[in-house]
Amino acid sequence: MTDTPKRSTATTARRPDCVTEVRRGNTVLVVSGYFKQDTTATAADKMMKVLEAESAAGGTAAHAM
Repeated sequence: MTDTPKRSTATTARRPDCVTEVRRGNTVLVVSGYFKQDTTATAADKMMKVLEAESAAGGTAAHAM
């Protein structure tokens, strides 16, 4: 078995905002995600900026086809 490295309390004091598990055969990858705590923009705000920039560029997105 593989030993799991010990984590300092500074990195484990905060719970992750999202956790994703991906299974590939006998391997399970666990990815923990953290969002910036002092931000004022929401995910919807950021996606709107992406869509506005895409629209302004005049490009055709793959999902629009």
